[in-house]
Amino acid sequence: MTANFLAKAPTGISGLDEMTMGGLPKGRPTLLCGGPGSGKTLLSMSFIVNGALRYGEPGVFMSFEERPEDLRANFTSLGFDVDDLTKRELLVVDHVRLERSEIEESGEYDLEGIFVRLGYAVDTIGAKRVAIDTIEALFAGLSNEAALRSELRRLFGWLKERGLTAIITGERGASHLTRYGLEEYVSDCVIVLDNRIVDQLSTRRLRILKYRGSAHGADEYPFLIDERGASVLPISSAGLDHSACPERMSTGVASLDSMLGGEGYFVGSSILVSGAAGTGKSSLAAHFAEAGCGRGEKVVYVALEESAPQIIRNMASIGVDLGRWATSGLLRFNAARPSYYGLETHLAKILREVQCFQPKLAVIDPISSFLSIGSGREVHAMLLRLADILKAHNVTTVFTELVATNLRRDEAEASVSSLMDTWISLRRLEIAGDARRALCIVKSRGMAHSRRVREFVLEDAGFTVVDEPLDPSITTLRQEPGA
Repeated sequence: MTANFLAKAPTGISGLDEMTMGGLPKGRPTLLCGGPGSGKTLLSMSFIVNGALRYGEPGVFMSFEERPEDLRANFTSLGFDVDDLTKRELLVVDHVRLERSEIEESGEYDLEGIFVRLGYAVDTIGAKRVAIDTIEALFAGLSNEAALRSELRRLFGWLKERGLTAIITGERGASHLTRYGLEEYVSDCVIVLDNRIVDQLSTRRLRILKYRGSAHGADEYPFLIDERGASVLPISSAGLDHSACPERMSTGVASLDSMLGGEGYFVGSSILVSGAAGTGKSSLAAHFAEAGCGRGEKVVYVALEESAPQIIRNMASIGVDLGRWATSGLLRFNAARPSYYGLETHLAKILREVQCFQPKLAVIDPISSFLSIGSGREVHAMLLRLADILKAHNVTTVFTELVATNLRRDEAEASVSSLMDTWISLRRLEIAGDARRALCIVKSRGMAHSRRVREFVLEDAGFTVVDEPLDPSITTLRQEPGA
């Protein structure tokens, strides 16, 4: 006996197809509900245009509220050329003007006129997808609940009869999921959007409330809308099913490579470089980025405390020329203060950068900055997901961490060190009243490595580990205040 599986229409929206296990129910209506600013219109636009461009399914977008020029601006903001799609008969954007004062509940109220207009648009281009934005406008003057329920069923039934995969947007209600509290019961799939403000930071979230006939992710997921469209970050993106590559790559510092068995880091691994302020964390990360670009590999540099020009200028003082690689296109900076977004939005933006730029290497500098917008537990959870996502994309990543001076060093660093494959700790030294720097490789999974504390210098020629081991009888690691 052959099993019958529910046919699905892929949305083309990163992450959403994963959490719906293939897309929205094909030939059936989906309700997309949420408050103002939650992203309903832009998400439904992405669904329509992606269907036309990626899956050969022309679409009709019918709006009852926004003016044609506003709709055009919305599509353009996502990088979609409405005029070109219209000329190619892949898209029809239809604005239906409805005045509440003109809608009177007299005699029989029905949607026959809307069916005719929508049907004509569908037939004109052979549409397979439809978006209706928003459903409340259709029933603004109808107070009879029985008539409302009947017309809703007619609308959903009409869409099913035509075999149209539809998204219908609706506003959140005060005491119900939607304004009328009926739409969710006649929809085959219900997706709830939310624009949440926590500590003055905004994060959009998406949840699949129900999906008839299909398994689906049931948790809340952060999602992002930017100039590249919409993307969702499913929690299932973080897992332990990523591969382990045996290949190695240089750290960018030959003397450090020798401490790591002479070959450097494992490809696709996570590396933590921790230390107090001024110990050289960013300098070591910059060498890593430059070496990758020198091999012709793409590198994304997520800067959380300095602008790209500042980093380029500062690294030039130690002979690391990041500017030429940024100009060449191999190095892409993504600079933003942690307080500019919430944790989930930072995570979604980094993932979007990885998906679009497809780097081989990444630098996150410094991850300790995230503590300004979240608790230690929240930041740890976010970094766990980030590390797993980067590994799943086989991106070798250097994370730098500023060790807080008011905490024990092991307590501060151990919060993320257990997630990392290699941990390099940078320390301050005092030798006869002279301030110096040293490093030690605390761990490096899967490879032999030096266990000695070694001095290093930062000069015009760059980051160099001193050949001679330090004499423990005359050298002590300087204790940070509060340790």
